[in-house]
Amino acid sequence: MNQELLRIVENIARDKNIEKDSIFADLEEAMVSAVRKHFGDTESEIVVRIDRSSGGVSASKNGQPIDIKALGRIPAQTAKQVMIQKIRADERDSIYSEFAQRKGQLVSGAVVRYEGGTLIVNLDHWTEGFMPKGEQIMGQTHRPGERIRCLILDVKETASQVKIILSRTHPDFIRRLFESEVPEIAEGIIEIRALAREAGYRSKVAVTSFDDKVDPVGACVGVRGSRIKNIVDELGGEKIDIVRWNESSQVLVANALMPAKVSEIALCFELGRATVVVEEDQLSLAIGKHGQNVRLAARLTNWDIDILTPDEYNQGIERLATCVKGV
Repeated sequence: MNQELLRIVENIARDKNIEKDSIFADLEEAMVSAVRKHFGDTESEIVVRIDRSSGGVSASKNGQPIDIKALGRIPAQTAKQVMIQKIRADERDSIYSEFAQRKGQLVSGAVVRYEGGTLIVNLDHWTEGFMPKGEQIMGQTHRPGERIRCLILDVKETASQVKIILSRTHPDFIRRLFESEVPEIAEGIIEIRALAREAGYRSKVAVTSFDDKVDPVGACVGVRGSRIKNIVDELGGEKIDIVRWNESSQVLVANALMPAKVSEIALCFELGRATVVVEEDQLSLAIGKHGQNVRLAARLTNWDIDILTPDEYNQGIERLATCVKGV
């Protein structure tokens, strides 16, 4: 019996990821509850000790030994109920402690099912994560059993469970994917300075290198595009623009608007506005589909960006000159 108790504790500790000493303490408290239930006594000093090496159980009431085995069926049932509650509480604490430390990190898991639009993902054999509809990439569906990677967005502890919120739309999901695919980023040789994303459609990532011998854009793209391809495949085909970071706002805005070629840039620091001139044949590229390119470039650089053709820019200059003359 004593060796069997030790084996049970060992199995629970391994399966539930709980410290063995916590389980022994829970067992002792459960047995104390059972003894009190048996005697109907809330005042007496009840002590139960389990030997961690042999599994031997000793109990006493006000210093007098008690035979635990002779207590009967009802106290045993009480001990079982208390034990289940305490192990569940320990399991919740263990899960919360583990995943709270991993908040903001990547995690992989197997898709289990959809529940009212929320995707349930099995993170390990005892923990499930929840990905709300708003954290899922639009247009992507996942089959049960499919392996996916996600960002641990938040970890919430409730009375009945630990809720691990997952995301595939958060900008930091892209950041973590780059860290996992590009060793130079993980090692601190290359840094992601800014990131703007419209999940499922397009992202812009501004990178810089602390080593003159390492090209940040080339390292992120990889040989024949191998590194960026792995990230794009994980995102279901989302387009990613790698932008070379520059401390000069003019150069950075021009880089951020690629693949469009910029002719001229005028910055108004008071308004935080950048007026960008592009040739007529570059206008649609600069603006992008539904304004996506210029919108992401503005978020990446923290500048409000106006795109103009040379004719529009010259007309604006003429109107300004006319206004100045009239003053």
